[in-house]
Amino acid sequence: MKKHTGYIMYQGPSELDGSPIVVIATMETTNIKTGRMIQVWILADDGLNPIEASKLGSDSSVCGNCIHRHYNGGACYVNLGQAPNAIYKSLQKGNYPVFNMELHGQRFHNRMIRLGAYGDPAAAPYEIMATIAGLGKGHTGYTHQLAHKAFDKRYLELCMVSADSPKQAAKYQAMGAKTFRVAMADDGLAADELECLADSENMQCIDCGLCNGKQQNIAITVHGSRQKRFTTNLISAINLS
Repeated sequence: MKKHTGYIMYQGPSELDGSPIVVIATMETTNIKTGRMIQVWILADDGLNPIEASKLGSDSSVCGNCIHRHYNGGACYVNLGQAPNAIYKSLQKGNYPVFNMELHGQRFHNRMIRLGAYGDPAAAPYEIMATIAGLGKGHTGYTHQLAHKAFDKRYLELCMVSADSPKQAAKYQAMGAKTFRVAMADDGLAADELECLADSENMQCIDCGLCNGKQQNIAITVHGSRQKRFTTNLISAINLS
């Protein structure tokens, strides 16, 4: 049987704005930071490629109210012209069959899965993402939608909640979230935060697995080609050596 490069895991309305989206899991990656994790992509499915969707703002179906969207002039590190656009083109060519548990489920066994290589996991129905996460031996995932009116709070058990300042992280933690905070280079760590091990130990996500929404608050130094667009309001934090 042909081993496809990816599978359509969901095709239907966005939980965030009702517009059509598609969720695709790809089986291989060259991402050095994550390592060989299955990558899950959430793309607008309205006939526009990711670059066009971002320019016109229809990426709200997959990015919701994230302040870092390119449409907002934000600091999102994702280069839409690379992997997301390539995934979209492969989808248009019919390269991805609809996932079938009996036929394809074995390919996910004993694999680590990354929810949201592009797009926010909370754009898809919770049951879809929970099922995908359960196909492998572990997962990572991040959502920026806690403040969205359509946010499904069950995602707090599945994903890290992205935070843009220590104050925001503390607020989200009080709501039951484990946070993944993007920090300025001169920020300190709060007492209950751990620096991302990709930064501090050069460890790949596939070997770490802490970002599953249940274990640890994490902070990472802002990165990517648009990092100069990122700012944060600092509060007192404890510097840990």
